[in-house]
Amino acid sequence: MFAEPHDLHHEFPEFHDQIHTLKMSNRHFQRLFKDYDELNHELKRIEQGIETPADLVVEGLKKERLHLKDQLFVMLKEV
Repeated sequence: MFAEPHDLHHEFPEFHDQIHTLKMSNRHFQRLFKDYDELNHELKRIEQGIETPADLVVEGLKKERLHLKDQLFVMLKEV
């Protein structure tokens, strides 16, 4: 069984329109969104057993994803 999805649309369904707007108009948001999406994809591969890094590496990736998510959330609230 895999963990719940962590893409931004699942994390913040109430900000669906704002996510779309910022992806289309804000380059900084676009970059953060892309970084978050790539990191989320990497963690999904780890959960699926495709990649098997050390626990400390996984913990660091999850912290980085959370940091990006926090930055994106702040931007979403400002729209």
